[in-house]
Amino acid sequence: MHSEQSKQNQPLPDTLSLAELAGKIKHWAGELGFQQCAITDTDLSAEADSLTEWLDQGMHGEMRWLEQHQPKRLDASQLLPGTQRIISLRMDYLPPETETLRILNNPHKAYIARYTLGRDYHKLMRKRIQQLGQRIDEHLQQNSTFRPFVDSAPILERPIARNAGLGWIGKHTLLLNRQAGSWFFLGELFINLPLPVDAPETNSHCGSCRACLDICPTQAFPRPYVLDARRCISYLTIELKGPIPVELRAKMGNRIFGCDDCQLICPWNRFAKHSQESDFKPRHQLDDIDLLSLFAWDEATFLKRTEGSAIRRTGFEGWQRNLAVALGNSRGGPEVEAALNQRLQSDCSAMLAEHIHWALARLRGETDAGGNNASLQ
Repeated sequence: MHSEQSKQNQPLPDTLSLAELAGKIKHWAGELGFQQCAITDTDLSAEADSLTEWLDQGMHGEMRWLEQHQPKRLDASQLLPGTQRIISLRMDYLPPETETLRILNNPHKAYIARYTLGRDYHKLMRKRIQQLGQRIDEHLQQNSTFRPFVDSAPILERPIARNAGLGWIGKHTLLLNRQAGSWFFLGELFINLPLPVDAPETNSHCGSCRACLDICPTQAFPRPYVLDARRCISYLTIELKGPIPVELRAKMGNRIFGCDDCQLICPWNRFAKHSQESDFKPRHQLDDIDLLSLFAWDEATFLKRTEGSAIRRTGFEGWQRNLAVALGNSRGGPEVEAALNQRLQSDCSAMLAEHIHWALARLRGETDAGGNNASLQ
């Protein structure tokens, strides 16, 4: 056995050993449940202009953290000093046997983005990536400097994955893979080893297809490869903390947490694989549940049912807001209007009350096609 001190004093492997190690890392990643693993360097300076332009146009909405730490986003060695390589990993998440289109087409059902039907992926993936780093150290019998990331720091995940060769960035701004579509999570391991890098994906395989752009309910893509988050249903239902813009509410349909439309329509997703991870299987019947059932939850129930789930991110008030909009887009009926009116009589916030009033007006035909109050036009 080597002591910790002797491990730290071990010389770095030579080039041949590093190439062998890279192969082992990819094998270990597969054993840990990742579908693909590749290696790239830390330089993302080529993203600087497009990122600055996107931020200057305000397309990030209220996500102010995206304005911060730009040098770290563009150079991983500034985020974790000493970093020489980024190991990029992907893990499939598509749950088996989810009747996605049937739920979307039933206005009384709640549509929840497929990635969040099970347990929160952040902890699961971060733990696995940490284990990958530990295996590297065990193999080298020395302590490298590494850190796992899963959507948890100022990191440009998709450009990193593209540079590592895991796929190309599609017109909907998501990473696409020829063998797996886009139904997968990304994670990274920053490490201070000069591992050989993989060839980047330099081509787009979207061709003239624009299905993802045209299907978007809120027209959130001003042009190919650019997303205006302020119009994206995922942003509106998760990140936005205030009122949802009135002109977008009717377009949201029954989508109460996230949106998958641009992925559902993508031809490449015919190659997507179902996840084998039990943690990603739907919980609490969230893949097939009525809007009214969810609207009846009190905050304690919400917190209990969303424990360990990414849904917690929206908060109870945001959850109720999203449900009120979806109920306004439903076929209505006495039960729906009674539930909305009952919530108005409870101690609800002014923001939630605004969305409930909008929903009731829409159900009574008092709004125009855009969801605006027709009497005020």
